Amino acid sequence: MIISYTQDDGTVEELSTDDLTAREAADIEAAMGGAQWQRIEALLQLQDPTALRAVVWAFRRRDQADLKFDDFDVPGWRRRLKARITRLEIEDALNNMMLQAISSKSEDTQIDLVTPHLRKLAADPADVDAALDGLGKGHLVRRRQDSTD
Repeated sequence: MIISYTQDDGTVEELSTDDLTAREAADIEAAMGGAQWQRIEALLQLQDPTALRAVVWAFRRRDQADLKFDDFDVPGWRRRLKARITRLEIEDALNNMMLQAISSKSEDTQIDLVTPHLRKLAADPADVDAALDGLGKGHLVRRRQDSTD
């Protein structure tokens, strides 16, 4: 997951949870009251301010080892912090959905339902189309484009 942090001067810093060490991830879990990492990832997808702040805090501690979570804040967090999913996370979500949907033969319908959500969360919305194409579901992208023409 990528956390975009818009600085005061308008530059955007991108922080990837893939770059966290295991200890930093554990520190985030502890700062969030003992939440499991899967829960934190879900909260990040929901743009939870505490989860977003915790990830930025973990990265800031690399330069300021004594920085306490309770003392760290991001004023204007709603416009300055955004969590986005990577192409690999998009592919994982679509693969999991395909596995669940194959038994009900409704994978196209389920993919159609989740695609707008994935586009909104994606760091690059074109990654959703590429992931669908990689799954052999590129026709869903073309069908969606045809219906908007």
